[in-house]
Amino acid sequence: MGTVVEAANKGANGSIPKKSPIVVFVLGGPGSGKGTQCANIVEHFGYTHLSAGDLLRAEIKSGSENGTMIQNMIKEGKIVPSEVTIKLLQRAMQESGNDKFLIDGFPRNEENRAAFENVTGIEPAFVLFFDCPEEEMERRLLSRNQGREDDNIETIRKRFKVFLESSLPVINYYDAKAKVRKIDAARPVEEVFETVKAIFASKNEKAD
Repeated sequence: MGTVVEAANKGANGSIPKKSPIVVFVLGGPGSGKGTQCANIVEHFGYTHLSAGDLLRAEIKSGSENGTMIQNMIKEGKIVPSEVTIKLLQRAMQESGNDKFLIDGFPRNEENRAAFENVTGIEPAFVLFFDCPEEEMERRLLSRNQGREDDNIETIRKRFKVFLESSLPVINYYDAKAKVRKIDAARPVEEVFETVKAIFASKNEKAD
């Protein structure tokens, strides 16, 4: 696994004298609408959308040795090490042929964040934080899945609590570096995207 990363790094330093990729972390609780907004950003600004969860699921499905290890860890209730997720993200970035990425649902916690910067040497250009009140997220998630309400509401509240406890330190860290772009995600999708567009338009002007 290390040799793949080494080879990729050599390629980046040697044959491709390109600047390091632009990475935007996308954070938001369950039901904050970040998936929809990521799809819009991909369409309008040419970013590649990488979801850490999707990459882990795809690796498990592939039946690779790495995938089996990930599956066993999840079965045993263990947390998949940051390095494993980061290597999957790195591989997807290299295979995409793009140099602009939305990394969705990662870093989930402070340890993920530090490991990503240590392993890749990349600091995000900024963090897109879809801020949505718990009541609004609950309303959206419950209308999306018509199951037994008590179960759903319990699960949703748990997920929201976990998101707050683990992700807030990450948001605070980048906020101190003036890298957080906080978006009021309780508004209609179109309004939210107008705000997102303005953020990416100013980013592109700076990058050009």
